[in-house]
Amino acid sequence: MEMNASYTSFVAIGDSFTEGMSDLLPDGSYRGWADVLAARLAAREPGFRYANLAVRGKLIGQIARDQAPLAAKMGADVVTLVGGLNDALRPKVDMGRVRGHLEEAVELLAPSCGTLVLMRSPGRNGPVMERFRPRMEELFAILEELAARHGALLVDLYGAAVLGDPRLWDVDRLHLTPEGHRRVAEAVWQALGLEPEEDWRAPLPPSAAPGWSVRRTEDLRFARQHLLPWIGRRITGRSSGDGRAAKRSELLPYEALAPDRLS
Repeated sequence: MEMNASYTSFVAIGDSFTEGMSDLLPDGSYRGWADVLAARLAAREPGFRYANLAVRGKLIGQIARDQAPLAAKMGADVVTLVGGLNDALRPKVDMGRVRGHLEEAVELLAPSCGTLVLMRSPGRNGPVMERFRPRMEELFAILEELAARHGALLVDLYGAAVLGDPRLWDVDRLHLTPEGHRRVAEAVWQALGLEPEEDWRAPLPPSAAPGWSVRRTEDLRFARQHLLPWIGRRITGRSSGDGRAAKRSELLPYEALAPDRLS
């Protein structure tokens, strides 16, 4: 990758990770790593254009069917595709179908853009991570193969120990905090050959582990507010993204975000 390369357009596709949950802004919208990255790219390239087609809850089949063809038509300098983890975290999953949908999306996107970026997604350390680790690693092996075959960049967030630190995860235990999203933006920034601004892999400062009672209170709150609703949606076949539109559905000139949206 050329150092200090020039990029004039960026399209992001995927699920809640790329939509920006849980990097919540005062107006109730989400920012996320893709918005942060777009703002940084726009600051160095006049007329920079950006689209974010990601929608929370989407499975890789939906991303391949609904988002990838739109992104391919946009012909952007950079396209990021992050998907498949929602499939892998379901009680039952056909990883052969996941592979097929990923291949479909990558084969469409790779020749249509300047640089295609794939990711090994991070996971929060804990029992849920250990339960689903084999599936995640099977997914990542597929992505590694596709990246090598199609000349895509593969950003290894999974291999960064700091992104497993629970302090970088929201109370829902599924989405990164603003600091976590900021580190992901820096990781992609560096993968694109741009001058590093920080060490995104740097560990957080040591801190005392919360006591037993605090952990149990957090577990109960997590179960009530996030786990039970998630189970309810699985049982009824609903998704958190049903009926939700992408936040930036067109590749249009980017208006710089206010400084408080970047911090």
